[in-house]
Amino acid sequence: MVKIFLHKKNYITLLLLLCFITFSHAQKDKVDFKIFADSIIKVNHKNYGDLEYAIYKNKYDTTKMKTLLQKSVTANYKQGEAFANIALGIQFRNKSLFEKANQVLNNALTTSRQNNLIEFEIVSLNMLGVVARRQDKIRPALDYHQEALSIAESQKNKSKSIQKSIAVSHNSMGNIYLSIRQYDHALQEFNKSLAIEIANKNNLGLAINHHNIGAVYEAHNKLDYALNSYFKSLKYNEKIDSDIGRIICNNSIGAIYVKQNKPEAALAIIEPTIALAEEKGDKFYIASAYTTLGWAQSQLGKNTLAKKNLEKGLAVAEAYNLTSAIANANKELSSLNEKLGNTALALKQYRTAVKVEQSIINKENAQYVSSVRSEYETEKKNDQIKFLAKQNEVANLKLEENRNMAIAAFIVILLLSLGAFFLNRHKRLKHEKKILTLEQDMLRNQMNPHFIFNSLNSIKLYIINNEKENAVYYLNKFSKLIRKILIASTEKEISLYEELETMDLYMNIENIRFSNTINYSRSVEEGIDTKNIKVPSLVLQPFLENALWHGLSSKKEDKTMTIYISKESLDYITITITDNGIGRKAAAEIKKNKLLKRKSVGIELTKQRLENFSKNYTNSYKLYIEDLHENNIPSGTKVVIKIPTREIHGLKTA
Repeated sequence: MVKIFLHKKNYITLLLLLCFITFSHAQKDKVDFKIFADSIIKVNHKNYGDLEYAIYKNKYDTTKMKTLLQKSVTANYKQGEAFANIALGIQFRNKSLFEKANQVLNNALTTSRQNNLIEFEIVSLNMLGVVARRQDKIRPALDYHQEALSIAESQKNKSKSIQKSIAVSHNSMGNIYLSIRQYDHALQEFNKSLAIEIANKNNLGLAINHHNIGAVYEAHNKLDYALNSYFKSLKYNEKIDSDIGRIICNNSIGAIYVKQNKPEAALAIIEPTIALAEEKGDKFYIASAYTTLGWAQSQLGKNTLAKKNLEKGLAVAEAYNLTSAIANANKELSSLNEKLGNTALALKQYRTAVKVEQSIINKENAQYVSSVRSEYETEKKNDQIKFLAKQNEVANLKLEENRNMAIAAFIVILLLSLGAFFLNRHKRLKHEKKILTLEQDMLRNQMNPHFIFNSLNSIKLYIINNEKENAVYYLNKFSKLIRKILIASTEKEISLYEELETMDLYMNIENIRFSNTINYSRSVEEGIDTKNIKVPSLVLQPFLENALWHGLSSKKEDKTMTIYISKESLDYITITITDNGIGRKAAAEIKKNKLLKRKSVGIELTKQRLENFSKNYTNSYKLYIEDLHENNIPSGTKVVIKIPTREIHGLKTA
């Protein structure tokens, strides 16, 4: 007994010590903030954004904000007074204490208007709108946000804080449209808000808007898109370490999992979220989380638990008059009771849910929202017309005063335009001349006298040796090749199918000079339609010629050359030319020792032609030449040509 008494005594002592330490820390923190509040008032921040940045996370502490409010009132610091009331209003709203929230936010609005604090007035109006929206009071919510937006947009110099407020107004109006099921208007507003938040790199705004866009997708039953948006929102909430953001996102993700018949996944994310929501005291999301939890449990057949949690969600929603949460809880309870055979109760709850929903999306609300939107759009257009008329009047006065200058400017512009036209025309003609020169050089390169003479000499040997069939066969091939070269030279581009046919003929003729010792082959990856892929005419010949005369001609046996066509992406067709010759290094040594050196221009010409060809496509060509090795010994060369296939106008993709 003595031991137990001593243990209890120690425990009480430890508990008292912890309480004393906590109290001491709290008192110290309180004293520290009083000093901090005095320094804030002394600095005398004028703008909402500057004050918010200075106070930072202290704005989430109601005790500290009450201290700032008292000190600001005493010091007659109106910005501090308005800011503290706004911060308190947000905290009361998050705890669903809507009357208190309205009271302090109206105080902030009055202070702002009396002292011409425009930024604070806009924020106050927006926050009052959010409080009304949380209670599904559509008309006052829309009025507050519309007024905030009108004041913000009328400001000539829009500070970062005002831009943020404009984004909040659009976002909140999007939520209003969402609640009355006008999803297209909702998405428009969310996208307007999102664009502003992206420009300002505001992670909180990005989190909110991605979540709301997800809600639009969910309403359209596009569950995968909705889930993607919710996870995007969660990522931004993690960046800013927002517990409220985590609660909102996890609740929405859990609901999607239930809709996707994944109740286990829903439970895994909702159960810890309820604990976090209870800790934060946000009744709206506590009610929603319990409803989603009960919904998931019902799907798993845990009916007793489901009923308990759904009723808990309904109780919280009713206690704080959370209209949409009341509708959702009743709807899920109705489904559960129908499953349990309690049809009378199920019907009653279903009717309650429908009645509550109709109170939100009733015809009068929808008409009011539409009329406000129409008035706003009309007013905006009228303002634009007035502004343009004023600008037109100023322009006319200026024009009259500076007529001579305008005429002179017109003449200068005309001369510059003519100069630009002729310069552009000259450049175009120069470019066309360059292309023509390239094509002529290309034809000269393909039809060089050495090739023609050597080919005919080879065919002549067949005739001398009385090999008539071979002579006729290769003569036909030669004539076809010459004809194809001549036809191709008149066209800037041909199909890959025709190009490959021409290269087959070319290799057939060249192979005669190698006594048909070259094992040549080509293959096309399945699914590639070579007839619909365009390439510059005779683009492959210089690479084949290089491989033959620099790589294979000096090799004694086992000579192979392959062409392989593949497609790794929608943007390119890949042509790979591989030979097992002596490699570029050895070929360069042989060329260096030759007495008669022939300048090779084929590859450079081809590069220029490919560059010119690529101008009509979204991507440029790519060319790689790789030396192949086996056991550190040169074993050939691989040429990879990536030819673009997606045209700039985007209408055609091979």
